[in-house]
Amino acid sequence: MLDRRTFLSLVAGSVAAPRFASAQTAPRTIALYANVGPDLTHYDVDVVGAALIKRSTVTLPAGVQYAWPHASKRYLYVATSSSASGYGPVGTEHHITALRIDPASGALTPHGEPIRLPTRPIHLSTDIPSENILVAFNNPSALRVYRINSDFTPGEEVRQPGPVDAGIYAHQVRVTPDNRLAILVTRGNEGTPTRIEDPGAVKVFDYRNGVLTNELSIAPNGGKAFGPRHLDFHPTRPWIYLSIETQNKMYTYTMEGGTIDPEIAFRAETLADPKTITSRQAASTVHVHPNGRFLYGANRAQGTIEIDGTQVFKGGENSIVVYAINQSTGEPTVIQHIDTRAIHPRTFHIDPGGRLLVAQHNLPVNVRDGGGIRTVPAGLSVFRIGDDGRLTYVRKYDIDVGDTTMFWMGMVPL
Repeated sequence: MLDRRTFLSLVAGSVAAPRFASAQTAPRTIALYANVGPDLTHYDVDVVGAALIKRSTVTLPAGVQYAWPHASKRYLYVATSSSASGYGPVGTEHHITALRIDPASGALTPHGEPIRLPTRPIHLSTDIPSENILVAFNNPSALRVYRINSDFTPGEEVRQPGPVDAGIYAHQVRVTPDNRLAILVTRGNEGTPTRIEDPGAVKVFDYRNGVLTNELSIAPNGGKAFGPRHLDFHPTRPWIYLSIETQNKMYTYTMEGGTIDPEIAFRAETLADPKTITSRQAASTVHVHPNGRFLYGANRAQGTIEIDGTQVFKGGENSIVVYAINQSTGEPTVIQHIDTRAIHPRTFHIDPGGRLLVAQHNLPVNVRDGGGIRTVPAGLSVFRIGDDGRLTYVRKYDIDVGDTTMFWMGMVPL
């Protein structure tokens, strides 16, 4: 295992994680990709004007679940499935598809043939050199690794030396910036009046060229009241930020001695008013600003009540929470909550120059409007990021999703 000094030097050096918001120098061109069902649409990003310009659309084999760029930024790997989200109806079409990214325009074109997967893939990412694709499956919970062929198409599954402990309801998989550990975030399931709670956990594996070895399971209190969803790494320090979906918290963990310290370094709230919750709240995506000084998380609510035969939003926080990160300790401190101007911000991304944040809302919801009812469409909300890390709302692009949903969006520098 790597010691702390080696880890820090790797994180700060040229092997930094190939993620959507990882560089402080603004690229010449930025492409944003967002889906509606199986359709993945390319937008140009006008950073100065805080605007999105719609370009072309490609259609995938089934509904887009997640996507991740190759380290070269020349290819995009897209996970698709005909299964419904959560524990909904199970489909039969599950794939990884490679798309080529035009380096000048950002346009997407199919690259090779899709490979089939056994069940719905909920998340995927590549390792740091993009030699392998790691795929998380939620039901049944699983983690599989697939080679990336020499022509950049997805290839054969990597045979593992033994069973892989994938916990309950895997939701995200990432490889640490030193390429030595794979981390699988498993949410578990909240308890109900008729079903006991399923514990959540963070599963940490030793990772070598696509091969996983069970190493550590992080599950405070045995995973009870611990429903983690999504994590991100600090760009230069050994700090990991983890959103706790079912408890609406943000936890900080630290890397030490080449592994993760299982003790929670810091706990923070995600909600502006955690003592007044009107409907189910669910913390979602988390991203660290490219400069490492700020942290962002999403809060979601979409519960409804019936009014005159119509389902109407019952209230709750749909917002981005902004934290300032203590550069000595890594502790995040809330500095802002800002409404996203729509319902259920499932995901968001920060442009690679750290100047814009775009939040995606996955479905239309009816809301009260004075004495009447209006529909808030799905869509993309655009915010400027100030030098102090705070957000300023600019505009929202309404998107008609028909009988499907928006499920993923991300930005890629060209």
